[in-house]
Amino acid sequence: MNFELTKEQQMIKDMVRNFATTEIEPHAQLWDKDSTFPEEVFKKMGELGLLGIPFPEEYGGIGGDTISYAIAVEEIGRACGGTGLSYAAAVSLGASPIYYFGTEEQKQEFLVPLASGQSLGSFGLTEPNAGSDAGGTRTTAFLDGDEYVINGEKCWITNAGYAKCVIVTAKTGVDERGKNIISAFIVPTEPEGFTIRCNYDKMGVRASNTCELILENVRVPKKNVLGDLSKGFKQFLYTLDGGRISIGSLAVGIAQAAFDKALAYSKERKQFGQTISNFQAIQFKLADMAMEIELARNMIYKAAWLKDEKKSFAKEAAIAKLFSSEMATRVCNQSLQIHGGYGYMKEYGIEKMLRDAKLLEIGEGTSEIQRLVIARKLGC
Repeated sequence: MNFELTKEQQMIKDMVRNFATTEIEPHAQLWDKDSTFPEEVFKKMGELGLLGIPFPEEYGGIGGDTISYAIAVEEIGRACGGTGLSYAAAVSLGASPIYYFGTEEQKQEFLVPLASGQSLGSFGLTEPNAGSDAGGTRTTAFLDGDEYVINGEKCWITNAGYAKCVIVTAKTGVDERGKNIISAFIVPTEPEGFTIRCNYDKMGVRASNTCELILENVRVPKKNVLGDLSKGFKQFLYTLDGGRISIGSLAVGIAQAAFDKALAYSKERKQFGQTISNFQAIQFKLADMAMEIELARNMIYKAAWLKDEKKSFAKEAAIAKLFSSEMATRVCNQSLQIHGGYGYMKEYGIEKMLRDAKLLEIGEGTSEIQRLVIARKLGC
């Protein structure tokens, strides 16, 4: 096994790190304070091809692999967790399902603008009463002539306020077992009856746009059905599997930033006549942090490689997401501890990282759901 990055992967890493360091990191604290979505930064990402890394050139992408995309998420998340979350959601949730399951017409109409950065992608799955139990979706869609009529409510939907279309899941019937048939629809955000509210006051990832969707008799043409009408549930499970790789990458990026700050601070801060990096208690904390970050990154790369090789990767993606997200919270907490009272102050940025990291144990499937996925893959 070759653990070195390819020339192309290294080039992407260097390019994204440079962009994130100059265009994102200097503004991250202000975006967090004011809960500002950096729309102009995403336009620049589109111009650089970052929103199309894992998609072929004919659809507006650059033809990169999943590892390259994971690297990009990590580097953006390293600069700002909220920006990293919106980036990951735009690609993994908003654009990828159209690439995986869309018709050629849908790809040309919807994927090309998303991959080239002309628009942001968004995925409407979660509902007030259907979170971890996504099969309990209450949003409905019924066929009326040549159109589907959609009614329902979605919550905590990333990027919807800046999207031209949202992929919305809805119940379209019941199968022979009495289970809901969940279908997916590409829904433009302009139609009458589609209301988007973006007024959540969040603990973290405040630079990410998060919205509530209300659909009241929203009409979409039949051609906007995404994939197989009866297989929407399986489709979004596959989508979430891929998304978990990106969330794991985001967690690693946040953790890496917190570790870098802790390591640098430990070499500067003096107590009892020497830098605290000389104290074994601090050394052990830093060693554990570095170890966990490296383990998480390697697991993410393995899941990404399996996906690229078209092998089963659901279990590995769940492991990567679970371990990385919980690791990020631990690392950020330890970084804050190493900084002491300074870490508790907003100006040092550590408390922001800890707030941002916590969401990653919840979004894209909670830690409890990841453990359930892993257990089922083990045959339990």
